[in-house]
Parts: sequence; C-alpha cells; structure tokens
Amino acid sequence: MVRIGLAAVLDTEEGIEVVGEASNGYDGIRLAQAYKPDIVLMDLVMDGMDGVETTQKLLELYPECKVIVLTSFIDDSKLYPVIEAGAFSYLLKTARATEIADAIRAAARGQSVLESQVAAKMMNRLRKPKQPVQAALHDDLTEREMDVLKRVAQGMSNQEIADELFIGVKTVKFHITNIFNKLDVDDRTQAAIYAHKQGIAE
Repeated sequence: MVRIGLAAVLDTEEGIEVVGEASNGYDGIRLAQAYKPDIVLMDLVMDGMDGVETTQKLLELYPECKVIVLTSFIDDSKLYPVIEAGAFSYLLKTARATEIADAIRAAARGQSVLESQVAAKMMNRLRKPKQPVQAALHDDLTEREMDVLKRVAQGMSNQEIADELFIGVKTVKFHITNIFNKLDVDDRTQAAIYAHKQGIAE
C-alpha cells in the first residue's frame, strides 16, 4: 500500500514518470531490464534478494542508473553495504513525498541526497582516528642483525655466515640470539619463515 500510494503521488510530480513497481529484488531487476529507468527507489528489506544485492546487480547491468534508498533502517549493517554497492542517495520512509520527489530531481542532476541522520553517521565514521600502523618486528634489528637474518633465511650455517661477513662464529650466535628475541621466534626455521614473508631473504 505504501508503494502504490507513493507511486501515485510521484506520478503527479512535474518531470517524474513512474514506469514500474516491484515488490522484490527479482522483479525489480526484471522491470529495470524492460524499462531501463534513470532512477530507482530501493527498499532494503525485501523477500528473496535484499536491497543491497539488488542494488549491486542493478548497477552492474546499468551503471548509469541512480539508486535512491528509501528505507526505515539506518543501522550500520545496512547503511554502509548499500552505499558501497553504489547507492546514490539515502532517505528514510519518514520523508515526505515532496522530499522524495526533490531527491529524485536532484539525482537526475547528479546530486546526492542523504537523510540528516545518515549524513551524521557517515561523518562520525570518517572522523574516527585511524589505527596506527603497527611497526614490523624486524624494524628493531640492527643492520648487522639484518645481514645475519638474511643469510639464515638462505639456509646458511653459522660458520658460512661468519665466513661471508668476516666475523666470528660466536658473534654470529650472539646476533642470532638477539634476532630470535626481537622477532619473538624460537628457532632458525621460524626466523627464516618470517624473513621470507617479509621479503628479507631476497
């Protein structure tokens, strides 16, 4: 009844022509293929294919179409997925018919309209400080320890590392102990795996 009533009102608005109505996502896609609408009003909670999936599939078929979400929900689990799916505007069903008509005209001009609560939620999300990037464990290694780790990852023995770096075997063992502690690993195999994952072994 809400859909029928809204369609009747919008059809009287200047510059707006309602070309079809659908009660679910599957019918919506079928009608879109038949009429290729400029703008689609999309509910989020529907039987079968929900509004997020319908929006995604619709825009895959007709990327130039503008999807205006018209829903009762503004929870994160619905808001952000449909925005990411490509929704152009987001309105609540508490909006007046004239506001919906204005949003349709705005979409036709390429202007998005977000209900004030939705805009506030998105702004608050953007304002959240980003989590600092965690430093890599090997950032604490000295240049010499990096040299030793690289050779451990290449499968060299302590004697081979000592010979190549012109240092004593005891010094190599000292560096390896420090490497294990800094990388929080227990043995040469774990250290080698870490080095390969981080691209240190090349």
